[in-house]
Order: sequence, then structure tokens, then C-alpha cells
Amino acid sequence: MKRRKNIKKAVYVIITSLVFFVAPSCHKGEKAYSFETAIVTKGSIINTITATGTIQADTTVLIGTQVSGVIKKIYVDFNSHVKKGQLLAELDKTPLQTQVQQAQASLDDSKSEVEYQQASYERFKALLDKKLVAQADYDQVKYSYNKALANLKTAQAGIDKAKVNLGYASIYSPIVGVVLNRAVDQGQTVAASFNTPNLFTIGNDLTQMQVQANVDEADIGQLKTAQPVDFTVDAYPNEIFKGSVRQMRLQPVVTSNVVTYTVIVNAPNPEKKLMPGMTANITVLVQKVDSVLTVPGKALRFTPDAAYMTEYLKKNPPPNRNQGAGSTGQAAGTERQRNPGETGQSGAGQGNAGQYQAGSQTGKKSVIVWVKTGDLIHRARITTGAIDGTNAEIKSGLKEGDEVILSMSLASKSTTTAAAAATTSPFMPTRPGGRGR
Repeated sequence: MKRRKNIKKAVYVIITSLVFFVAPSCHKGEKAYSFETAIVTKGSIINTITATGTIQADTTVLIGTQVSGVIKKIYVDFNSHVKKGQLLAELDKTPLQTQVQQAQASLDDSKSEVEYQQASYERFKALLDKKLVAQADYDQVKYSYNKALANLKTAQAGIDKAKVNLGYASIYSPIVGVVLNRAVDQGQTVAASFNTPNLFTIGNDLTQMQVQANVDEADIGQLKTAQPVDFTVDAYPNEIFKGSVRQMRLQPVVTSNVVTYTVIVNAPNPEKKLMPGMTANITVLVQKVDSVLTVPGKALRFTPDAAYMTEYLKKNPPPNRNQGAGSTGQAAGTERQRNPGETGQSGAGQGNAGQYQAGSQTGKKSVIVWVKTGDLIHRARITTGAIDGTNAEIKSGLKEGDEVILSMSLASKSTTTAAAAATTSPFMPTRPGGRGR
């Protein structure tokens, strides 16, 4: 008798264990879908181009010297404000003055030679008229006189050059501006044999600067002169400076096979916060459309799940195809006859991305979006306008307040009441009043 009771108890334990482990896995859950949606509202579409550049003065002049020598005196320093024609520095003039004296001596010698040859020429000319000298002697005297005149011109040019070089020993500012750099010190020797040594760098009025930005070749076609520009610099990260596009240079800049173009941006600097050489991060406003219906760009790429559409069409059969295209509850396959241009259109597998690209190329920005009304969904053909990286302008097909679908996800709902009821072990103590309470 006792053995029979043990067998019954063992069978009960085995059955309970099977229910506990097998029942949950054999349970078939019901599929449920959740939708991410957005409301069609009025907003702005803003397209911008970003680039980096360097702040520079509008005009920067490198001051050098055309003669060699020793810097005798410097009259300006870094950040000095100078006027046009102001003396900046002087070279030692002693060697240059010596060259002037030598040139003057050569000039005096040439003048004396000309006077002597002129007298000889006039005398021989008079004798030739009386046929008292041979023609060959007269020609020789005439040749010497002409040669003396040529030597006089050479000597005159030599002294003019020496005086000009002497003038180059005094270095003046060609513009009104600020000394940005002084590259020499007093007593330093500069040599101007093969190239002109740079002594000073002068920038003009620093209240009006410019930004030389490098814009990628993919963006240069969207730029136009006078477009507004916002830019920031690292020195003032919380301040936005204003400017405008002044010039787009045609000469490309190729760096590691990357092609960019130099764009000049006006940068007013009344407070003189901007300094030459600062790195500027510019943002060019290329398009702005205000007070238009907008929809997230994610909605243009959404396509419902095929399994979901199959179940949806069973529960919500499509209306008569002769009804209007905007009827609530319209399913995916009802627009085939009214839209013959939609190749390969079906309820679930429709590709909006490809249609949108084709529309962009032909100028017809027509795409399909899915609209949710209560528990029903239907698709709507819309025409888009301006598009930024987030939203798209809606020109037709939707109205303000419509709810468009952005994405959908699958959730699993399982009823575990039966499994929970079978999880109580017969060997666990129970409270009075019921099993498993």
C-alpha cells in the first residue's frame, strides 16, 4: 500500500515538472506592432554649408628691401600703427653714398670727354667743308664724338641708379595699417642678391578682416556672393560673428586628392577681437524656407513590414478601387491603376528611397508616406520641396495635423496565467485557504 502511494507521488511530481518546463515554451504568443509617428506641423527648412578657414587682414603687404646692407635704425615695432609713407627703418647708407660718388665721377669724366670730342668734331667739320682734311679723318672724329655722347648717357644712368639705391636704404610704409611682424633687428645684415628679404609684414585696417575658407567641391555649387555667413573662433567659443560671401576663387586646391576651393568671407571686426591667423569655423546659409509644412525625413524612407500588411489586409480589406485615393483604411495595392509610374508597387515591399531619388533627378520630388488614422493606416503620395538633413518640406499631399509613420517594431504578448498556475511544487508548504495562495 505504501509502495503504491510512493508511485502516485512520483507520477504527480513528473507531471508537475513537465507542466512547469514545457508549458511556457509551447505557448504561442500573439504578435503586436508598435508605431513611431510624427505630426505634420509648420516649420522652417534650413540648409547650410560648413567649412574651416583662416582669418586674415583684407590687405597684407610684405615689406622688403632691394639693396643689401646693415640695418642701421628701426623706427617701428610689433603692433605699431603706421601711416602711408612713414619711415620704418634705415640701412647703412655709407656704401651706397660711395657708389653715388663713383657714379658722379664717371658722369663728370663723360661730360669732359663729350666736350673734347665735340670741339674736335666741329673743327674737322669746318676743315672738311674747305676740303682741307680727308673724309676718313672726319669720319673717325665723328665716331669718337658719338661714342662720347653714348658714354655720357651711360654715366647718367649709372648715377641715377646709384641715387635710387641710396633711396632704397630708407624703407617706408606703402599703406596705412598695423605692423604684424618685424623680421629683422637693428644691426642685422640683409642680402638682396637672389630674392627680396622680408623685413616687415603690415596689415591694413584690422576693423575689416576676411576669412579664407576651404570649401569642398561637393558644396561649392551651392554658394553665391552676398550669402550670410556665421562663424566662430576658438578664442570666443560662445560668440557668433557675422559676415557674408565676397568671392569664390576658381583656382582649385588639391590636398591628398581632395579638391577644395578658396572662398573669401567678409568679417567685420569693429571691436578688434579677431586676429590674423585665427581658425574660423564658418556656416553659410544657402537656403531658408519659413512657415511651411514639414515632415521628418525618416517618414520618406519608411515601408511597412510584409507580414504585418498581410494580416492587416485580412482584417481591413481594401475599399472599392473606384473610390478616392485618400480614403481612410486604404491598403497598399489600391493605387496601382491610378499611378502607373510606380513600378514594382505592392502592399509591403514598396521602396520609397528609389522613387525619391528618381523624382529628384527629374525634378518631380514625389514620394509615398504612410499615414496613421486611429488603428488604420494608409499611404499618401506627397510632393516635397526643400529638404535638409532632418526634415522635408511638403508642397502637397498632406495637411497640418496628419500623423505620419516613421518606423514600426514587433512586440510579443504572451499569456502566462496557465503556466503560472502550474508552477507550485507539491512539496512546498502552502498557506491555509487554497493551494498556491
